[in-house]
Amino acid sequence: MATTYTAQPIPPTALAELRRTDDAGRGCVPYTVTDDDGVGSPLRCCLRGAAAGERIALVSYAPLRRWAAETGAEPGAYDEQGPVFIHAEECGGPDEDPKAYPFDRTGALRTLRRYDAQGRIVGGRLLEIPEEPAEGFDRGFAEAFADPEVTRVHVRAVEYGCFLFEVRRA
Repeated sequence: MATTYTAQPIPPTALAELRRTDDAGRGCVPYTVTDDDGVGSPLRCCLRGAAAGERIALVSYAPLRRWAAETGAEPGAYDEQGPVFIHAEECGGPDEDPKAYPFDRTGALRTLRRYDAQGRIVGGRLLEIPEEPAEGFDRGFAEAFADPEVTRVHVRAVEYGCFLFEVRRA
């Protein structure tokens, strides 16, 4: 099933900065994925799992802080940073025509955190990814964007709290 909403990766300009210094002020420390470590790690640059032999890095990312710096929004205490995996070098980004939402393993728990134009949380929803993942995500995003205050939704993994991707109001 094709998706109704578009999952946004971390923007290329932010990725270039994160590959030098992350949002916690630490330098990027790349490593090569081995069969025993890191296979399937969710890459936020291209919205797919990492494969053995790829060079990746775990960096700290603050999506609201970066968005607020561009727009003048004031997320206040909702500004947060957390760990994300990215390719250590520039990659091609996500597929041009995604057929599914990324990181959509049936049964996984996700939070769909809703934000207003100032970057403040205005609601959220827990989603257990159903057998038809795209339908579950579509329902969650439609519910979120039914509220006119919601400008963006961040999808996060419940297990680690990690930012996975963003969906913006069309």
